Formats: sequence, structure tokens, C-alpha cells
Amino acid sequence: QVKVVESGGGLVEPGGSLTLSCTASGDILEITYMGWYRQGVGNHHDPVARITSKGGPALADSVKGRFTISRDNEKNTVYLQMNSLKPEDTAVYLCYADVVPQEGDQSTYWGQGTQVTVSS
Repeated sequence: QVKVVESGGGLVEPGGSLTLSCTASGDILEITYMGWYRQGVGNHHDPVARITSKGGPALADSVKGRFTISRDNEKNTVYLQMNSLKPEDTAVYLCYADVVPQEGDQSTYWGQGTQVTVSS
């Protein structure tokens, strides 16, 4: 069993910054991808960023130049540094981890989500 837990959300003014963290724990041999989606108005799940175990990042066009994703493999933790936040970044941010267990097949595990609200 694997647990994924996010932290770091909150209320911030436009132009401000927040850092989200996400840690996976449990039966983990390897984590291939870790990343973030967000669920905003209309309940769309939109990809935000992901990163491989070797550190190769990929970001959505809407956040390029403002958000940075990084990863600590020893801690099974991924970070999302969000700068120059805009009201349209308001959403629930959901973390996921693609986990290879000690035995069995790779599966994707999701956290509960953390709310980010950008408002003055």
C-alpha cells in the first residue's frame, strides 16, 4: 500500500508565491513519474507539471516561466514552486506518484489535494 500526502496550499495575493510539497510512502521500490494536476472551476483535471526520477521536468504552457518542479528521490518527495501567481491558478492541486512496488505492477497513487486560492 502507498500513501501520497500533499502540503503547502493556502491563500495568496496575485503576484505572490507558494511552494507545494508531496511525499509518497509505503511499499515503494521505485517511483518513475511524480507530478501535479489541478482541478479548478468546472472540475476539469488539468496537468500542471511532472518530473522523472532522473529529474527531467515537463510543465504546462500556462505555467512555464512561473512554476518550477523539483524532486528529492531519497525522500520520495516532489515540490512545486509557484511564483507570479494569478487568480486563474486558483484550484485544488493534486499530486500523483507512479510507483513500482517491491512485488507487482506499477500503479498510480493520488493524494487528497491541497487548495490554492489566489485572490486580493
